Amino acid sequence: MEKERPDQIVFNDEQGYYANVLPYGTSVGGPVIRVDDVVSWKSRGIDNVNKEFASKFQEIREQYESLMQEFEWNELIYNAKFSFEPVIGEIYHLYRGADGINFLSLIAPHEWTKEHLGTFQLNSNRKWVSLQ
Repeated sequence: MEKERPDQIVFNDEQGYYANVLPYGTSVGGPVIRVDDVVSWKSRGIDNVNKEFASKFQEIREQYESLMQEFEWNELIYNAKFSFEPVIGEIYHLYRGADGINFLSLIAPHEWTKEHLGTFQLNSNRKWVSLQ
């Protein structure tokens, strides 16, 4: 038959009295154990992380749209008609001819009345950069 002990005594048969090794107080005079309110901490953390993700997503979206626009301009220019080898660093103008075919020219838009699509410069990577 097991000997009865008061409720405030920390004892078991394997460890004996082990109140001195517990990370919390076990006597009536010990510090009060309070559960931290982590719900508000989690809520603030979730809000901050969501704002950061939204900001990063918007930044990536803008980079993607810019890259797609560059790709479309480069595709349009490389598919245009021109009978000269473009020089890196020079400024060229893209026009649409009366026949509907796009062509590249050195002639500035104010020098004639062709439909001007854009002004571009060829960089060292052979990528056309819009100057508009």
